[in-house]
Amino acid sequence: MNALRLLWSILRKKPSYLIATIILVFFAFLAIFGPMFYPNGVPSNPADLYAPPSWQWPLGTDYAGNSTFAQIVIGARYVLSVAALAAVFTMFIGVTLGVLSGFFGGAVDTVIMRITDFILTLPSYPLLIIIAATVPISGPVPMALLLSINSWGGLARAIRSQVLSLKKQDYIEAARVLRLGSGHIAFRQIMPLMMPYIVMHLILAVTGAVYGETGLFFLGIVPIEATNWGVMLNYAYSQAGAIYSPSSVFYLASPLAAILLLQLSSVTFSDALNDFFNPQLRSAYAD
Repeated sequence: MNALRLLWSILRKKPSYLIATIILVFFAFLAIFGPMFYPNGVPSNPADLYAPPSWQWPLGTDYAGNSTFAQIVIGARYVLSVAALAAVFTMFIGVTLGVLSGFFGGAVDTVIMRITDFILTLPSYPLLIIIAATVPISGPVPMALLLSINSWGGLARAIRSQVLSLKKQDYIEAARVLRLGSGHIAFRQIMPLMMPYIVMHLILAVTGAVYGETGLFFLGIVPIEATNWGVMLNYAYSQAGAIYSPSSVFYLASPLAAILLLQLSSVTFSDALNDFFNPQLRSAYAD
């Protein structure tokens, strides 16, 4: 209860944190419940091509008379579910390898770090494009795996550094003396101490996955199988000619604004979590 009170104090005293939290909750609401508001799919009217915002069309319509607002709402589920899965995969790989590397050291550390160095030297987005263009990617899980394939290197190195620092603590040495086992020490005693760091980077991993996912759909490299903000950008450019036609400006601006709001609010919320988990910072919010 004290933790919730402290978190509320942090959000209340910094309006930017509170606004970011509200925006994230709003997008989460859209991802969970949004498609329920449109059980019959995206409403459209071929007579209303490129309609400006109105009560009927809150964000206007696209080149085919489809509701832009409905596409944003329905697309939120696919965008966020893929990004969340990709972030979980990234964290699992990065944290697991980082813990193993830092805790066991020796040959294990050397092998894992050389693999990590190789991953870090690869050009991220060109690699995603090459893989997506050569391997059939269909469905949220394969897309999430693709996005996480080379996004864990920096996290693994950071986790390794933290483990190297933590395993020198007295209580870890005491656990070794008691012969509790390497697995128990690594994942039951060291891992919980890194949870604040992991949670903050999980949020940031979601933002990176959103960029990668929408970018691949915008380029048209992966099959278009669901309403997605990246697909909207692709159609705005290829079908609507948004960069040339002022009439389609709302169709182009809407997914861009959704992506930007999601990214900015995620980064700001991660700052709020940093204030919450950092003892030196959270003391300033104590009531």
